[in-house]
Amino acid sequence: MTQVVLGENENIDSALRRFKRQVSKAGILSDVKFRRHFETPLEKRKRKLVSARHNRRF
Repeated sequence: MTQVVLGENENIDSALRRFKRQVSKAGILSDVKFRRHFETPLEKRKRKLVSARHNRRF
């Protein structure tokens, strides 16, 4: 869990900026977007095949 403790003379904007940075480094938002919808095993296999094909090309 990501946590930000406010400093004594710290304003909300800088704390929010630190929080957003920690969330992006932890990969929380990408994980939430990835798990937003249920993916069937067939869809998962197709996605992995397309990804492997794409990675092999580059």
